[in-house]
Amino acid sequence: MSDLVLVINAGSSSLKYSLVDAASGDAMATGLVERIGESGSSQLHHGPNGEFHGDEPIATHEEALRTAIDAFATYGPSLGGTDLAAVGHRVVHGGARFSTPTLVDDALVAEVGELIPLAPLHNPANLEGIEVARRLFPDVPHVAVFDTAFHQTLPPYAYTYAAPFEWSRDHGIRRYGFHGTSHSFVSRLVAQMLGRHPGEVNLIVLHLGNGCSATAVRGGRSVDTSMGLTPLEGLVMGTRSGDIDPAIHGHLARELGWSIDEIDRVLNSESGLKGLTGDNDFREVLRRRDAGDVRAQLGFEVYCYRIRKYIGAYYAVLGTVDAVVFTAGVGQHSAEVRAASLQGLESLGISIDAGRNSEASGTGGVVSADDSRVAVLVVATNEEWEIARQALQIVRA
Repeated sequence: MSDLVLVINAGSSSLKYSLVDAASGDAMATGLVERIGESGSSQLHHGPNGEFHGDEPIATHEEALRTAIDAFATYGPSLGGTDLAAVGHRVVHGGARFSTPTLVDDALVAEVGELIPLAPLHNPANLEGIEVARRLFPDVPHVAVFDTAFHQTLPPYAYTYAAPFEWSRDHGIRRYGFHGTSHSFVSRLVAQMLGRHPGEVNLIVLHLGNGCSATAVRGGRSVDTSMGLTPLEGLVMGTRSGDIDPAIHGHLARELGWSIDEIDRVLNSESGLKGLTGDNDFREVLRRRDAGDVRAQLGFEVYCYRIRKYIGAYYAVLGTVDAVVFTAGVGQHSAEVRAASLQGLESLGISIDAGRNSEASGTGGVVSADDSRVAVLVVATNEEWEIARQALQIVRA
């Protein structure tokens, strides 16, 4: 049987896809369709027979996926001649119901639909991608892989908010966490790099991209994570505020007359590094910081300080830490962030080697000093491979 899995990540106006060999992690082809249903649609496909760039209008996700299938046929590999083992779908929110990847059927579609209030920006798009793919690939098993699933091992005292008990019981208001496929992949990979079984290793994993999250992993299981009911909580991100005083909502409503929707939009889309500096591209923030820009310097310091606070908190949660791990775009590529985030933690046994840290940007590896009790590693995450791997496990179970 083939090990090939078509991985689909459907956003509200985008469709990202990869054809992945789940055994090796090799991506046979990748693609992205953007601005679906908007002006200026674009299509990009990388295949073994070349690369396709298109700018034809794309009205729906079904049209986007048909465009992708056509690109596979021309630029390879043709899905018509490929024995797909499964189609793996990224689904952002699985609530408390889904702790493992799950075969897609009508009942699952209905249950994910019921979770839309917990992820109104993401789950509808994820569901649309599932429905379209089921129509176009009716004879292939489809598997939903949930961003929240890896964090379903959090103990109740870690996922429960100190709010009226009925909020959690009746409305599902609790910490769920996100970036689960990334944290799962990275945790397993780092255990291998350390030559140990995942069940023997305690890690603090820092997924730092435009979205950012920290996770405390004890013995291969998530025991705390920085994102909460939504991806807004926790670390400073590209456009998201991360942790703030919840009373700010009421203050803005009273003082400025803002609606809850407007406050929510600003905290999700106009805050974080963008709110602090005017830029959510970390490369531009670093360029401006190096040029002496005061706002960029403050943004950098706030960003790294928040990371350092979470490292300290999760060190206390775990008791002992085998490694601190940096991954995703900023985590993998910014030696400055890694150095600043770990500054002053030598008393916790965490210290990095400046030369190794500089050389590791973009390539990965161990960046801790020889006398550091806690290893510090830089690794590349691969969420598509993790989705493909989990999907294949389900269809072969």
